Amino acid sequence: MNQPESDRKTRVTVLVALAANLVIAAAKGVGGLLSGSPALLSEAAHSVADSVNEVFLLAALKRSRRPPDARHPFGYGKERYFWSLLAAVGIFVVGGCFSFYQGVEALGRDEQESPDGYTVGLIVLAVALIAEGGSLVRALIQLRGEEGAARDPALRTVIAEDSTAVLGVLLAMAGMVLHLVTGDVVWEASASLGIGLLLVYVAFRLGRDARDRLIGESADLGLRRGVEDYLTSQAEIDNVAALFTMGLGLDSVLVAARVDLAPGIDSEDVERVAVRIKGSIARTWPEAEHVFLDITNAPPRGGV
Repeated sequence: MNQPESDRKTRVTVLVALAANLVIAAAKGVGGLLSGSPALLSEAAHSVADSVNEVFLLAALKRSRRPPDARHPFGYGKERYFWSLLAAVGIFVVGGCFSFYQGVEALGRDEQESPDGYTVGLIVLAVALIAEGGSLVRALIQLRGEEGAARDPALRTVIAEDSTAVLGVLLAMAGMVLHLVTGDVVWEASASLGIGLLLVYVAFRLGRDARDRLIGESADLGLRRGVEDYLTSQAEIDNVAALFTMGLGLDSVLVAARVDLAPGIDSEDVERVAVRIKGSIARTWPEAEHVFLDITNAPPRGGV
């Protein structure tokens, strides 16, 4: 599948998740204020964080496809990872920290919450579970149906958010039910703290992945080995002294190699050999948009 079509599907997936989270955040917020439930308020913060993050992901999809220019000759592909990093920070700050606050604050409460308010809260969470589950199913269908979709940070972030949302809703429901049954707020406070831990963990994983890509992660092992095997198999190449690769975006890779030519090759043929090799690499691995060869002539065998 071509990348514009893939981006279109990812954009629809993100928009579905955004619409679901906006409605759910409002419902959870109202339900949390009516019931006084810390777990439900934590889930409202979770949905707000997810909604903000979907806006970041939409920006990533648009900005990462801008063509190269004089200031950014290798393109804007890494914008995808920058906005994904901001989404991870949003999950941590808005979702995780607020959930921790709600859990700790709930432990100091003495008042009893209304069972009627909790009934409304549980209904809201049940609706949220259906909506979040539907969004997650759509994202997983896209993941399974598209080759290379697992490399898209926007899609991975949506899947991580929706998976966390489903688990968070289940934790909140369990905490509210146990609070009502036992009358002990510690169950609900524990649910809020559990939601906070879950969000912090997801934010850490997403942030670490975005950091690695922004710093400059090498291409996948299959491409590196394939290029190296191809270079060493060429009769004109005596030795591959070094091979470097770096991902520049979702479907763009830089390949740079330092190679020694076999003895006896005329200097006039060096350019022809370089053009042929670079063209073959680009055709075999279309994602290798930028190929650089540093070619030196090997000394004659047995020479001084």
